[in-house]
Amino acid sequence: MKPLKEGVFLTAKIHTLSERILAKIFKKYDLAEINPAQCRIFFALWQEDGISIRELAQRTSLEKSTLTSMLDRLEKNGHVRRIPSKEDRRKIIIELTEKSRRLEDVYLQIAEEKTCTFYKGFTEKEIDKFESYLKRIMGNLEFY
Repeated sequence: MKPLKEGVFLTAKIHTLSERILAKIFKKYDLAEINPAQCRIFFALWQEDGISIRELAQRTSLEKSTLTSMLDRLEKNGHVRRIPSKEDRRKIIIELTEKSRRLEDVYLQIAEEKTCTFYKGFTEKEIDKFESYLKRIMGNLEFY
């Protein structure tokens, strides 16, 4: 019998370890009220603020139901606002508050720290090749 490849298992393990490390880094920066999954929302909104829930779900790869509950908590903690769209009454726009905009610089420091840990011992060429493989895998999964 052909041995199974470990990529899927290793990816899941890396994800779990990565989330733990990020949670520790958040505590170090006194950001305990934010969890690592919520950072995907912040990151997407820092790239383009004021987008629909549907667009945010696509950019974060979160299911709408998961995203909605995360947005509820972020809104309760003063990080985001839900604003009815002026063009389409059925559409809700998600916008960062000033509180969340101030976190962007801290988040960039955290991302840099995590990236350095993640790629420790890799050359730029190895990182580029690895990331190109990850993008191919992501493409395979997105259209499954």
